Amino acid sequence: MGSRRIFLTTEPVRLARMTFFLFVLLIIDNGMKAENPSSSAHQFVRVRRSDAVRRLIQRDKTPLAVLLMAAVVGTLAGLIGVAFEKSVNWVQNLRIGALVEVADHWFLVWPLAFILSALLAMVGYFLVRRFAPEAGGSGIPEIEGALEELRPVRWWRVLPVKFIGGMGTLGAGMVLGREGPMVQLGGNLGRMVVDVFRMRSPEARHTLLATGAAAGLSAAFNAPLAGILFIIEEMRPQFRYNLISIKAVFTGVIMATIVFRIFNGDKAVIEVGKLSNAPVNTLWLYLILGMIFGCVGPLFNTLVLRTQDMFQRLHGGNIKKWVLIGGLIGGSCGVLGLIQPAASGGGFNLIPIAAAGNFSVGLLLFIFIARVITTLLCFSSGAPGGIFAPMLALGTLLGTAFGMAATPLFPAYHLDAGTFAIAGMGALLAASVRAPLTGIVLVLEMTDNYQLILPMIITCLGATLLAQFLGGKPLYSTILQRTLAKQKAEQEAKAQPVGGENT
Repeated sequence: MGSRRIFLTTEPVRLARMTFFLFVLLIIDNGMKAENPSSSAHQFVRVRRSDAVRRLIQRDKTPLAVLLMAAVVGTLAGLIGVAFEKSVNWVQNLRIGALVEVADHWFLVWPLAFILSALLAMVGYFLVRRFAPEAGGSGIPEIEGALEELRPVRWWRVLPVKFIGGMGTLGAGMVLGREGPMVQLGGNLGRMVVDVFRMRSPEARHTLLATGAAAGLSAAFNAPLAGILFIIEEMRPQFRYNLISIKAVFTGVIMATIVFRIFNGDKAVIEVGKLSNAPVNTLWLYLILGMIFGCVGPLFNTLVLRTQDMFQRLHGGNIKKWVLIGGLIGGSCGVLGLIQPAASGGGFNLIPIAAAGNFSVGLLLFIFIARVITTLLCFSSGAPGGIFAPMLALGTLLGTAFGMAATPLFPAYHLDAGTFAIAGMGALLAASVRAPLTGIVLVLEMTDNYQLILPMIITCLGATLLAQFLGGKPLYSTILQRTLAKQKAEQEAKAQPVGGENT
């Protein structure tokens, strides 16, 4: 009886059970829609869910080969995820070690910080521009487009360019994350397995691409549930809901997570310690925090898109200008790392420090503004790197500032600013990407603070609803639309006859 009570009250188990029921509902809804497309809405409502589940199971003829290949894709994604993380850390340690050697000579350390980071960044920019333009940025919109067969998947180019280019830009200390590259690397690994084993089925091609993307995110954050939810929630317009795809995604994510934990252990990726639970009478504060992020999210997305337009005007597609601009941004991040280390890098090292309340409210807001600027410059310039980690850091900074400001205003509540940091970490992601479930589960898995699930839900849901009410568009979907529009314009330009119209 005692063991049963522990099982029923364990927060991770509750979260896993909640996620499982969500998947069941998604499969049921899509199965009911696929059963009789021409039926009326009245007949659709009358279909019993148990019958829909039974019919789905009866129709399930998952090829064993697909599941085996999903396991292969997940294993490869886990291995490349570990290799990518350790490679980036190796480059960063080499760069920082070189600076430490000349730390006593100020006239050497400052120019060396700029030169080293600039050169590393230029390597990443050049490889992307020269060999695989689709490897620029996070790569997540490219995977979304590939799932709809609107964007090419040139894995033989993207895999080496994204890996080596990401080593350069992230190793330079630019404000980028490794989660976007891992999603693209994982998706391309899935397509590589399809091509190597000559799997001609369109279903297999789509399924293994999605499996690789989910496994890549899981390997980046040690967050298996978040990897699954990301595919189902963020890529819901492109993902094909069926038992084959669901099984394959689960299999790939499991294998990627096992590989990650073999090399890195089972500890939380972001160690903030066990935080106190949020009393019921304080939950309204989390709703206010969510509304703040509901305003910040659309504004942040607008700034990202406008900054992308600015860089497009600056380099005009010229590779030399593009690489030079990238070098200037990378070098500036290297120097900024000497002045204020908290303002550079992906932000994983900053999050525990900020959440612990080691900064004043004023300093938190200053670092927040500084990192908004550096995030916009690094990500919007087309550097190979993701924006997940920078957004998590931004959410932590603003959430902690809100909690520290609210603490003296409501002394009777005995507020813990760290709980607002955790809530804010997922809220900006939810408002910007429009993926609240992914934001909630990702943060809980990364910090191992499952007891904060209720304030997380309130904050992320409030942020998402207000962002939608204000007319904000999901960031990745918007970037994909712009990419497709540019692709269409280029195709039309190529189709235009030389010398004008035919006579």
